[in-house]
Amino acid sequence: MAPSMEAQQQQPETEGETQLAQAAPDDNEAPNKCKVTVVGSGNWGSVAAKLIASNTLKLPSFHDEVRMWVFEETLPNGEKLSEVINQTNENVKYLSGVKLGKNVVADPDLDRAVRDANMLVFVTPHQFMEGICKRLIGKIKKDAEAISLIKGIEVKREGPCMISTLISEQLGINCCVLMGANIANEIAVEKFSEATVGYRGNKEIAERWVQLFNHPYFMVSAVQDVEGVELCGTLKNVVAIAAGFVDGLEMGNNTKAAIMRIGLREMRAFSKLLFSSVKDSTFFESCGVADIITTCLGGRNRKCAEAFARHGGKRSFDELEAEMLQGQKLQGVSTAKEVYEVLRHRGWLELFPLFTTVHEICSGHLPPSAIVEYSEHKPKFSLVEGSARFY
Repeated sequence: MAPSMEAQQQQPETEGETQLAQAAPDDNEAPNKCKVTVVGSGNWGSVAAKLIASNTLKLPSFHDEVRMWVFEETLPNGEKLSEVINQTNENVKYLSGVKLGKNVVADPDLDRAVRDANMLVFVTPHQFMEGICKRLIGKIKKDAEAISLIKGIEVKREGPCMISTLISEQLGINCCVLMGANIANEIAVEKFSEATVGYRGNKEIAERWVQLFNHPYFMVSAVQDVEGVELCGTLKNVVAIAAGFVDGLEMGNNTKAAIMRIGLREMRAFSKLLFSSVKDSTFFESCGVADIITTCLGGRNRKCAEAFARHGGKRSFDELEAEMLQGQKLQGVSTAKEVYEVLRHRGWLELFPLFTTVHEICSGHLPPSAIVEYSEHKPKFSLVEGSARFY
């Protein structure tokens, strides 16, 4: 016999919701307080949740609980990743050994995770964001604010689209960005680091994001330059690939320093050609020169590019990624391809020999040693009015 309507109403919808209800802390706070959801639970997403959760417990304007959307995975022992996170307070796959905070609640249901949030933190591989945004249309609060920690661009027929712009246009909400010299594992164990929030017009919103992320070991500042901050965070991964090639070929620190300098120069020129509003000063923030340094010295893009060069380009990046990153995703290779498509479409290939060469090496058209041979092809600065001043 079917259960009565009253009995049905008393039953939880799913076993997962029962576990989430048990995992969530009591939170009898005023309804006007901000609720935060982190959309993404990889290495950096888990660290972001840890940073935020520590602050929401201390800041009276935020609800204690921080939801973290988890793309559900089954672990080798047969357990669900989201369930293990809620049981152990630890992302055992992507941030093993680090407690996230008891007020972090892992939720494998995207719609449910974002339902009540008015502050959304997006931190997933950039190639998944368009699909995520389409799933969220009509599912989020109208007064929601967003911030993107995502490095990458979408290349569409009409041209390049920044991830923050994609979020704003698809979801109809304002989106800031946070980028910087941020190797996640170091921040997870509270080693000192910095980051930059880029915002458009509303400084009050930017300061709220600064307040949410800032820690004594994680210093955050804000600049009014979304495109500049976001492009720094995106393009530095292409430069890190180049630095990894140099390391794999054992070319030394002088060569690597030259590649980093040239890479920063091309980052600045590319950004200013795409967006005239980009500020020179942004490249001296954490999101600029500092991020170039840390990503070219460490980080997954440099690491995999080094292995690629050591194998003479005979092992693919897909193979190396699967072997070396344990489920994490490279960004530099796909970003190099996207940047190359923009350059080719706009006739700018000769203006950006380093970016062009990185893609041609990644795609197998040139050997890794070509990373220091590109300088034989002198860029024609006169092709683009005013571009020489960017160099």
